[in-house]
Amino acid sequence: MKETRICVIGLGYVGLPLARLFSTKYPTVGFDMNPARVEDLMGGHDSTLEVDDELLNDAIDNHGFTCTTDLEMIRDCNFYVVAVPTPVDENNNPDLRPLFGASETVGKVISKGDIVVYESTVYPGVTEDECIPVVEQFSGLKYNTDFFAGYSPERINPGDKLHTVELIKKVTSGSTPEVAEIVNNVYASVIKAGTHKASSIKVAEAAKVIENSQRDINIAFVNELSKIFNRIGIDTQDVLDAAATKWNFLPFKPGLVGGHCIGVDPYYLAQCAQRHGYNPEIILAGRRTNDSMGEYVANQTLRCMLKKGIQVLKSHILILGFTFKENCPDVRNTKAIDIYNALAEFNLRITVYDPWANPDIVRREYGIEVTNQMPTEKADAAILVVAHSKFKNLDVLSLVKPKHVIYDVKAFLDRNIVDGRL
Repeated sequence: MKETRICVIGLGYVGLPLARLFSTKYPTVGFDMNPARVEDLMGGHDSTLEVDDELLNDAIDNHGFTCTTDLEMIRDCNFYVVAVPTPVDENNNPDLRPLFGASETVGKVISKGDIVVYESTVYPGVTEDECIPVVEQFSGLKYNTDFFAGYSPERINPGDKLHTVELIKKVTSGSTPEVAEIVNNVYASVIKAGTHKASSIKVAEAAKVIENSQRDINIAFVNELSKIFNRIGIDTQDVLDAAATKWNFLPFKPGLVGGHCIGVDPYYLAQCAQRHGYNPEIILAGRRTNDSMGEYVANQTLRCMLKKGIQVLKSHILILGFTFKENCPDVRNTKAIDIYNALAEFNLRITVYDPWANPDIVRREYGIEVTNQMPTEKADAAILVVAHSKFKNLDVLSLVKPKHVIYDVKAFLDRNIVDGRL
């Protein structure tokens, strides 16, 4: 193959770190449809905070990394990587429109002999049965004759500065044995943790979609245990600590399951199963359990308030944390909104404090207000939703009235000050 020139399509939480890494070894262009995003990146700042400004500027200044919205600037690439979101719609059905759009983009610029590798999470068959026909349509080229494909599932953990992209083993695959070897070699040249070459694109797709489905099911199990132990009157964390003394006990904890992976991927797997005539029971049962936890937390908080004789109507509730996970600004598919919506039905005043979340993005996506400033008005109840490290030394008692309720979703606070926790 001629000199590898890489284009990464989609410069979000997945695409940007990967593109930055590729740029240390290959001529690399990042492509995104959002002009504001491209402008910020070329200005040397990543608003997702996944790539440090120092690393980003080093890639731009010393490795020739550039970002663009211009198709002409990616036309001379020969190794295209698609890293766009794969969400679900309001009915939890896979929404492949971003993938189709990216495939159209590839189709407009791909040339004979080029390779397109998909990283977006999908169910087995999407790459070759759904995406490749779009590339063929817009390119006029024939798959596995004129151009080739691969699949290498994204393995990015937002907010994690220890397990960065180059330190997580990468699964690779290709549409022919020869292409699989090329794809694997390209990734292996930058991934320090090494690679695993899957036997086919469908196997690689399946491997990705079951990773997070497995986590989802295990978290659903401990969420159900939390509901049971709460009725019994014992602390779930105490039970898990005791059980964890056995060497093969899996250390999952209860909580809200949101974000763009664990809370979404099981629906892709379920859709695939249904397409093949199988109704997945465990996968969807886990989703139902985890999707119910926001309302459960809200109801448990109100229950604690009533037990303490605190007037619920027109009370002031403080929610601590809104992002889908700790120490990152990502609010996509956050389940904190489920707590908010459940509480809002009771005619309460709700303040959401999160030092990480962007208030403008939250307002646009969810229609509610979030503050980055420490609230001054004392609340009747506080709910710790996200275990941001910035909350570690937070004096929660200073944020609530003398007669109050504190509910801890993450078992993060001093247990002596909380009235309930998962």
